[in-house]
Amino acid sequence: MAKEPRVWQRMLSGRRLNLLDPSPLDVELDDIAHGLARVARWNGQTIGGHIFSVAQHSLLVEAIANQLDPEMPRATHLAVLLHDAPEYVIGDIISPFKAVIGDAYKKIEAGLLGAIHLHFGLPAAPSAALKRFIKQADRQAAFLEATHLAGFGREEAIKFFGRPEPLPRSVYPLLEPWPVAEAEKRFRERVLEFMS
Repeated sequence: MAKEPRVWQRMLSGRRLNLLDPSPLDVELDDIAHGLARVARWNGQTIGGHIFSVAQHSLLVEAIANQLDPEMPRATHLAVLLHDAPEYVIGDIISPFKAVIGDAYKKIEAGLLGAIHLHFGLPAAPSAALKRFIKQADRQAAFLEATHLAGFGREEAIKFFGRPEPLPRSVYPLLEPWPVAEAEKRFRERVLEFMS
């Protein structure tokens, strides 16, 4: 009889998160912050002495979203900060590889995001309007990362990520890659601001 494959990931908190049937009870902020601070955007193909982590990317996206809508409610801040949270378990799969993998990846990612959202008191599935809003901020962040960190020229980045909106200079320091410990701490603290 064939042995069933292990489909759970053990976290440093001791939680075991099942990829096929994730439970909100197995989600912990410390695990998310720890993992996202150690996952490199752009598969690590960025300039600087440190990786540009998914934790730092999430903070950049939230800062851009805050510029797009300064009146965002608490729940929207949380949803934006957590938009890539499944990557603490499954890593940051680059867009070209996602296209190759297809629906299996999307199903796992959606299940994990649903469990994460429920853990933080958000609806399991974000509304279509919220998804579009997050995507808008995410694409602007991707444009900035591509041109400042990942070696893309402006015209090439516009082709893939669209023409960016003007942003205040206060956003740009978020593009300087941080040490892992700083990314973890700042991500955790920002999420905690919107949990109460």
